[in-house]
Order: sequence, then C-alpha cells, then structure tokens
Amino acid sequence: MSRPLKVAVAGLGRIGAVHALHMYELARDTQSCELAALAEIDVDRARRFIREIGHAVPLFSSVEELASAGVCDATVIATPTEHHREHAAKLIAAGHRVLLEKPLTGTLEADREFAEELDAAHPRALMLAFQRRFDEPLKYAKRLMQDSLIGRVFKIYSALEDSSPAPDGYRSGGILPDMSVHNVDEILWLTGRTPSKALTIGSRIYSHALTTCAEDFDDALLCLWFDNDLAAQIQVSRNHVSGYRVETVLFGEEGQIHVGRFEQNPFEVVVEAYGRRGSTKPLAHQVFLMRDYGRPLPEFVDRFGAAYKAELAAFIECCRTGRPFPVNHRDGVRAQEVISMGMQAMMTS
Repeated sequence: MSRPLKVAVAGLGRIGAVHALHMYELARDTQSCELAALAEIDVDRARRFIREIGHAVPLFSSVEELASAGVCDATVIATPTEHHREHAAKLIAAGHRVLLEKPLTGTLEADREFAEELDAAHPRALMLAFQRRFDEPLKYAKRLMQDSLIGRVFKIYSALEDSSPAPDGYRSGGILPDMSVHNVDEILWLTGRTPSKALTIGSRIYSHALTTCAEDFDDALLCLWFDNDLAAQIQVSRNHVSGYRVETVLFGEEGQIHVGRFEQNPFEVVVEAYGRRGSTKPLAHQVFLMRDYGRPLPEFVDRFGAAYKAELAAFIECCRTGRPFPVNHRDGVRAQEVISMGMQAMMTS
C-alpha cells in the first residue's frame, strides 16, 4: 500500500483517547497513516479531543455509522467490553482490519465462539491489544533471558498494582480477567509455554468499598505451574496507594533479571540482572526513560505510553503490508483459559 492507511478510532474513553492521540502523532510524523475518523457516542467528548489536537477529523456517533461509511481501512476499537465482539464483527464485515482492546469479548465461552468465527472467515483480521509485548524494558529482559544470561529460568514473578480502585462506573469482568490478563500474556510470551495447573487466591480488603465499580476482588494472586520445571506468580491489586507498581522478576539458576521497581517515578524503568550471591557487579543494567505527556492521564499510560504507540505502529505496518499480526484473537483466548483454570481452583478471604 503506497497511500497512507486510513484508520479510525472507536471509543474515546481512558485508553481510546490515548490511541487516538498516538494515531494523530504517527500520521503527522510518518505519513504512513491518517486519523480518518472517530466514532464516539459522547459527541462533546469527541469534540474536546478534536480541539485538543487542533486537527479536523470526521466524527461518527456510532460504530454502525462508521462501518457503513466506507471511509477507513482499519479501526482501533476501545469501546466498552460488552460491545467488543459486536463492534469488531461489524467492522471486520465492512472490510476493516481491527486492533481490539482486551479482552476479546468479556467471557471465556464467548471468546472461544468468536475466535472460531474469526478462524473460519477472517483469520487475519484482528489484532488484540497486549501492549507489554511492545514494551522496550520487557523486550530487553526477554533478550537477556533468551541469551541464557541467568541460565535456565525456573520462576517468574509479575506484579501489576493500581494506586486506586477502578473508577466509578467502570465495568469490570473481575480483577483477574480485567487486570491479570496482561501478566498472563506476558508470561506466555516470555516462555512460549502454557501452564498445566493454576490456583487463585482472592481478597476484598480495602479499595472495593471506595468505588461503585462492582468487582469480585480488589487483591488477587494467581499461581501457575508449567509441568515440574517452571512456576509463575502473578500479583494484581487495586490497593497500592503509593502509586502504580509494575514489576517482573525472572529467576534463573545463575541469577535473576528484574524489570521495574517502585520509586514513585513512573518515567524511569530500570532493568537489571544479577548473578549468584557473591558477584560484585550487575550482569546487566539499563535505564529506559518513559514519555511525560505533560497532562493528566491514567497512570498506566505513564509506564506504557511508548509501548501503546509501538503496538499501534506495528498494527499499521501489518495492515499496510498484509502481514499477519504478531498477536491475535487466539492469544486472548489462551490467556483467558489460563485465568479460568486458576479461578476453578480458588481460595477467597
């Protein structure tokens, strides 16, 4: 494709507005794409965004209008979860390739059904948004692991903790399907393996009482076992009141790799590797500077803003070249199957 890819963004909520901003920046800076349309039921919200970027964009009040307009090649879908399957199906039927925010549908049963429909009729039409695969600190850690810097990896710890409860009115399918799906996909991507056993421990201990969002837990632990040679522990919480915490630790027979550490500085991510006890200096140490957007944004954007933009750039490149997406609907099903396995063996408090 020689002309710019015409892309729409459907839904301008917390993450949709970030996708639209990145799309506008990529269009301005690379000419590989064009922010060709917005679809948003809240017209005032959409008009505010258009004023902020200072660039006229055609506006549709529904995904149905966008699908029938024939003005775009592709769409980024960031509408509420309960509309994901319907909106993705409509746009794909209209000839769009889509980047869909997770989760695929909101339930494992519907995920499987939709995945089968896509496999049968449109196997290369959908990319699922797992931005951690495009995060430079995590990609660097994966390279260190693949280079056997710390020997055979036998345990992975991955933490994702919000500083406040889910916002009032937010619709969550549960803290594990909503939050830990990122951690689960990260571990499946890092290892290339699927666990054979899982266990969940969930608690309601603090922030659930501070929001109208109905969610099963505000704190949870998901333990995974991969045969007898690898284990993983995932910790998710809405209770880390000091700030957004994202950490991953890879434990190997010859040392460990640590990605991120909490210091109330969201714009600096440290990746460091250490050998066995007694070694005098790190095996690796690199600091990754994150983007300061200079405006109030959801705290996860401070940490993963660059990854979201890189994910979008990859989507655009695949659409332009016709290549398959690096992450698709089947990856979303796999992650939710792991979570479901854990929730079938659950302890609560």
